[in-house]
Amino acid sequence: MKFGIIGAGMIGQFHAKAITAMEGGELHSVFDLRQESADKLAKQYGAVGYSDIDSFLADSELEIVTVGTPSGAHLEPSLAALNAGKHVICEKPLEISTERIDQLIEAAEKNDKTLAAVLNRRFHPGMDAFKKAADEGRFGQLTNASAYVKWYRDQAYYDSAAWRGTWALDGGGALMNQSIHTVDALLYLAGPVKSVQANTACLAHERIEVEDIVVAIVEFENGARGVIECSTCTWSKDGHPARVQLSGTEGSVFLADEAFEIWDFMQTKPEDEEIHAKFMKGQEAGLGANDPKAINFYQHQRNFEEVVKAIAEGREPSTSSAEARKSVALIRAIYESARNDGKKIEL
Repeated sequence: MKFGIIGAGMIGQFHAKAITAMEGGELHSVFDLRQESADKLAKQYGAVGYSDIDSFLADSELEIVTVGTPSGAHLEPSLAALNAGKHVICEKPLEISTERIDQLIEAAEKNDKTLAAVLNRRFHPGMDAFKKAADEGRFGQLTNASAYVKWYRDQAYYDSAAWRGTWALDGGGALMNQSIHTVDALLYLAGPVKSVQANTACLAHERIEVEDIVVAIVEFENGARGVIECSTCTWSKDGHPARVQLSGTEGSVFLADEAFEIWDFMQTKPEDEEIHAKFMKGQEAGLGANDPKAINFYQHQRNFEEVVKAIAEGREPSTSSAEARKSVALIRAIYESARNDGKKIEL
């Protein structure tokens, strides 16, 4: 399929690399409000650059559009692409509120087009093994499910663009921006949440509206309890990995980025030996923990390939809009609880 990218910044660069590397995709065009930026990225990949959105979307050869604008600016370009008859893959979060996401879902259904999200942390061998173990019930009664993203962003990061650290265009801080993929992974593995109680603060940054630390107590519908703890004010030399930890009456698995710190089950299986041999944690630095440019693109590649395959097979992709909506709904509930002095919010 022929791809077009909306947004020629850092995220657009990621998308271009992933599209070029993937099976079933070709980078056809790039749109950016700045023609120079669009042309620069397009030229690297033999594509066409546009600074007029209508001309970009009017191209009959363009089939699927990826959106990499700031979080709170996903709605308009995604709607325009869907209404122009293009499939859409939008960066995280799909939008910063469930109401806006529902508008996008309605447009996709109306135009009979696929609307998918970038949920790239689902796409690596460690997550494949983790999900398989969860689906097979290897944890017994799940008792604990938690996520930890202790990252660092300096003040210069927030000062680098006026939209950073704003409710209108970031949709939130350490939780909505940096941690949404880990929140998605937690829901993907542990299932839906029943209730949350949360507290947020901005402790280490100036001139931002949003939080740089959040702690939430989570109760899952299956009875498990857990914690979601996220920050952009936790410095370390190499950066801490993003962690998802599940424990139950028959097993425990602690995932740190793409490797396991713990893989331990009461009832062992032959595949456990391979997992211990290949996927246990070494001394890797956290992916994007201190530097957002350090995130690799191969997970985006697999994400895009899944969407293209789903379109060809006439099914919903595993990173569908409905899946992407779940993490935003939870994050909004966490923010609501924090605004109300830790009030318990039922989902």
